[in-house]
Amino acid sequence: MEKSSLAAKALEQGKGILRLAPTWVPRSFCVPGRRIKLHPDDYYVLGGQRGGIDERWLSSTTPAKNGPLTGEHEGLSKIVFNDGGKEVQFLLTDAVNELKGELIGNRLWDQYQSWPMYSKFFDNLGPLPHHIHHNDEKAALIGQLGKPEAYYFPPQLNNHGGDFPYTFMGIAPGTTREQIGECLRNFTKGDNKITDYSQAFLLRPGTGWDVPPGVLHAPGSLCTYEPQKASDVFAMYQSLVNNAVIPEELLWNGTPKENIGDYEALLEVIDWDLNLDPNLHENRFMAPIPAANGAGYTETWICYKSAAFSAKELTIEPGATVVIKDSAAYGLIMMQGHGKMGVWDIETPALIRYGQLTHDEYFVSEKTAKEGVTITNTSSTDPIVMLKHFGPENPDLVL
Repeated sequence: MEKSSLAAKALEQGKGILRLAPTWVPRSFCVPGRRIKLHPDDYYVLGGQRGGIDERWLSSTTPAKNGPLTGEHEGLSKIVFNDGGKEVQFLLTDAVNELKGELIGNRLWDQYQSWPMYSKFFDNLGPLPHHIHHNDEKAALIGQLGKPEAYYFPPQLNNHGGDFPYTFMGIAPGTTREQIGECLRNFTKGDNKITDYSQAFLLRPGTGWDVPPGVLHAPGSLCTYEPQKASDVFAMYQSLVNNAVIPEELLWNGTPKENIGDYEALLEVIDWDLNLDPNLHENRFMAPIPAANGAGYTETWICYKSAAFSAKELTIEPGATVVIKDSAAYGLIMMQGHGKMGVWDIETPALIRYGQLTHDEYFVSEKTAKEGVTITNTSSTDPIVMLKHFGPENPDLVL
C-alpha cells in the first residue's frame, strides 16, 4: 500500500480521529523525573550518550533538534493504522501534507500549510537551565520559527515535586543590560550566576504559565504539559545548574554561525520589556478558567494567553456519555480513566515500554470536532480526564 493512500484510509478507519503512537525524546542535559509512565528500564534505552528520556512529544510534526546523534524521525508523531489486521505506522506530518484542510481545517492549512503547534510532557528531576526561545525574526536567521510556549502541571503526573519545584522567570526589575551581558561573558568560568537577576515562583499542580519568546526562564522540576509553537529553537544562558555544567555550544545554539562569539547578539534575543515587567506574575501566570460544562462533563481552559496555541482540560464523570464539540482540530492525551471515544477504546496506561503502542493519544480532525465527538466513561468510579491542544487563534477561545 502506498503511503499517499494511508492517511485517507486511517482517517476513514478512525471516523475522523487518528490514533497516535507515543513519541519519546531524550535530552543530553537532563535527568529524567520518571513521571511520564515510561518503564524504569527504558529511560536510558537510547544509550548514555543520548541522555535520559525525559520528554514525550504529542501531536508533533516538528523534528527534535538534538545534535548529530538525533535519531531518524525523532520528535515526530506517528499514526497507527490497522491494515487488514496488521498495524502500520506512518508520520502525522505526511497525513497533514496529504489531507491538508480535511484534517486540520482550511483556516490553518491556508495560513500555515502545516500543523503549526505541538505539545509535550517534559519531566526533569531537577530544574532546567535558565534559557530563552527566539522570536520569529531571530529564529529566521537560522531557518527556524520562533517559539512561544506555555506550561500546565497535571496533578496526575505530579505525585512528587522533584528536586526544585520553582521556576525562574524573567529578569528582576532594576537589572541592567550590562549585568546580564557580564553573566553571558562569564559562561565558561563556572557558575555565571544569571539567576541572581531573576525571580523564582513556586509551581502548583493544576495551574500554569505563559512564556512568550524572548523571556528568560528556568523551568522547575514539576512534570509539565507544554503546548508550543512548532519549533525547537532555544539557547541556554545559564552555565551551571544543579551541579551540572552546560556545554558552551548550547549558549550559541540559536545563533547564526557568523555571529557566534558576539554577546550583543545574545542580548538582542532578550525581550527586555517582557522580562522586566513588574507585574510578571499577574501577566504570565494561568489558573484554569471555565470553558464549557454540561450534563456529565466540565471543560476548563488551561493555556489561553498565546495566540499561537491553546489547551483545555476535559473531565467526564463516571458512567456519563457526552458529545463534545469544538471549532478546531486538536490533539489529545489521556490523563485519567478509560472508556470509548468514537470508534476507539481510550485508556490511561500506568506503565509503557519504549516502542509499545497505547490507546491514550489521538488527533481529531476539524470536521469531526465540529460535528461532535461522542465519549463514554465506562467506569462507575473513575472520571475520564484528557488534555486537548489546539492550533493558533482557536475560534472558541473568547475570554
